[in-house]
Amino acid sequence: MENFAVIVTFLIIGMVLQHIPDFSVETGRTLNLFVIYISLPALVLLKIPELTFSSNLLVVGLMPWGMLFFSSGLILLLASIFKWEKSVTGSLLLVIPLGNTSFLGVPMVKTFFGDHAISYALLYDQLGSFLALATYGSLVIAFYGTAESRPNLKLICKKVGTFPPFIALITALLLKFIAISYPLPVINILKTLSSTLVPVAMVAVGFQLRLKIDSRLTSLIAIGLFIKLIAAPLVALAASKILGLEDEAALVSIFEAGMPPMVSAGAMAIIANLAPTLTAALVGIGIILSFVTLPILYQLIISS
Repeated sequence: MENFAVIVTFLIIGMVLQHIPDFSVETGRTLNLFVIYISLPALVLLKIPELTFSSNLLVVGLMPWGMLFFSSGLILLLASIFKWEKSVTGSLLLVIPLGNTSFLGVPMVKTFFGDHAISYALLYDQLGSFLALATYGSLVIAFYGTAESRPNLKLICKKVGTFPPFIALITALLLKFIAISYPLPVINILKTLSSTLVPVAMVAVGFQLRLKIDSRLTSLIAIGLFIKLIAAPLVALAASKILGLEDEAALVSIFEAGMPPMVSAGAMAIIANLAPTLTAALVGIGIILSFVTLPILYQLIISS
């Protein structure tokens, strides 16, 4: 509980910084870039070599894709029933299936499961959420976004191949495969850099948090966040129970399935003009609600 309070404190600090003029509107983006280029790669390089590879890791890689198909399929069904506008459907398809599994997910996994579980969270994020954002997310933009925002295959490949945490993941896997260990000074440097992830990421999330609600969008927000924060993780939990998956890798994957909408996916949706007001509300309110739903989900996971 003490670690959870620390995370909430960093989030509040970020929200307070919004109102201090010395911090420009670019502060959130700068903090995000620090996490992407420094904190996350250091954590990946430090933790991935500690993994013991087994068939159980397949769950970590497949779970986010299973949640993506479940969420997107349900959204398409509801869009057909309720005759949602194209931009609304595009927003929900982009924001709801993709979770905030790095900026929020890694700190939350560390808080509830401990340092030893971070490797699973990193694999879930890099092999699932990030690749899904680059591929599935690009397809959604292509079908639902404006012509100016539509990506091409070359851009998608470049985005994947140059993403620092993904480069760090491939490097870490290669080093583990050829059994090269880090010298002690390198380990100490990686530990120091990776320790910046939680404070910097959570301050960045708090700084970028927006809670403006348009009353006309209440039902859409409720439907979207119900799918993301409640339905998806419960389906993941039920599927894991049916398949007899009860190891820590599976439990962390279920927990990650309950993360709120991804900030980066929200930014993509807004750039593509996919219901910007709805998108911003889903991301902001989703983060706040997750501080209630994630502890409840954790209790369900460990008690079931």
